Amino acid sequence: MPVTRRRSTPWLHRWSRVLIGIIAGLGMIVTGYLTIHAFGDQSVACPTADCDVVLSSPWAKVFGLPLALFGLMAYGGMFSLSLAPFALRRPEQKDTRQKLENITWLFLFIGAVAMTVFSGYLMYVLTTAIKAACLYCIASAAFSLTFLGLTLTGRDWPDRGQLFFTGLIVIVMTLIGTLGIYNFRTADVATGPGIPVVNTSGPAEMSLAKHLTQSGAVMYGAYWCSHCHDQKELFGKTAFKQINYVECDPGGQNPQPDLCRAKDVKSYPTWEIAQKNYSGTRPLPELADLSGYQGDMNFKN
Repeated sequence: MPVTRRRSTPWLHRWSRVLIGIIAGLGMIVTGYLTIHAFGDQSVACPTADCDVVLSSPWAKVFGLPLALFGLMAYGGMFSLSLAPFALRRPEQKDTRQKLENITWLFLFIGAVAMTVFSGYLMYVLTTAIKAACLYCIASAAFSLTFLGLTLTGRDWPDRGQLFFTGLIVIVMTLIGTLGIYNFRTADVATGPGIPVVNTSGPAEMSLAKHLTQSGAVMYGAYWCSHCHDQKELFGKTAFKQINYVECDPGGQNPQPDLCRAKDVKSYPTWEIAQKNYSGTRPLPELADLSGYQGDMNFKN
């Protein structure tokens, strides 16, 4: 009588969920780090200046919140979905666990497709609009592609045709949602001058702006930079016109990208005061202190 050997489970099928969970955990660490620094308006650790440039761009926020926060939520979802069936270990839970595995595999695939499409769009923006390379963004794109590869090969899908159709729907919906969210940002960036300053300037703002210019202080920024716009609003429209401002993006008005590189500008905005660089949006009292301003401190903005 022939002996029937039990078919062994491929190692990738045994470990695919664990691998997805590990990668999702790494993604949570990265996006959590970026989220903390985004809320604190702080520069991030990066071997190049491009990371802060990208993370201060108009694409780095969604609905007024850091994009990294939404990335943290996405990675958290992938982490939970990948490891959820392991919570059901008892023999009497076998059927429930099998159903949970099937459901979570489908959602893992949907999440992987959506994250890959969204990351692909961001890679397109990096190369065509921002023209900078962010290692954190590249890592996130690599994580998303790995998710997609593991969900496709990490199990035996009973109906590949239905899976392809589901993936196609997710691709279309993700593209529509992404383009809808970022459409107004693309329009703003295409205008070149950037978002107009609406705040008015008081006597103190005018006095500080005049002092900064006379003392040789310079603000380096980019027309699309939201933090730069925040800094301009603190001065107000009239006072900021007196500031010695250098546009670093080649697509802006009167750009001087070579000067920005020569001055080692790593993020926007960056203030050069007394031959020292200070990055990030700075409150007017702090700029007054850094520059030795002794005039009116009754700032209105």
